[in-house]
Amino acid sequence: NAASIVENGFIPSSNGMLGQGVYLSASLDKAKRYGTSVLVVEAKVGSVQKIDSQSHPLKTSWHSRGYNSAWVPPDCGMVSSGLTETCVWNPERVRVLGVM
Repeated sequence: NAASIVENGFIPSSNGMLGQGVYLSASLDKAKRYGTSVLVVEAKVGSVQKIDSQSHPLKTSWHSRGYNSAWVPPDCGMVSSGLTETCVWNPERVRVLGVM
């Protein structure tokens, strides 16, 4: 939950559409779908791999190729909502600035 994340930091998911990492979205609409609190964060995304199709060869292996983050652009067909998301491999690259 949000309070635990604020106090202890993010724990990366072990799996997901883009593999392991901390999942973020620049879309407030998308963030609101995951709970009653929305965290405002600063993310040092570093080197980013764009993943714009379900068949992208680095869809879940981008980190092994040296990327720090993977980004799904809006309306690319990766997610039914058409909303963007980013997966950051290292949770230390994500800092909570506030809670909405």
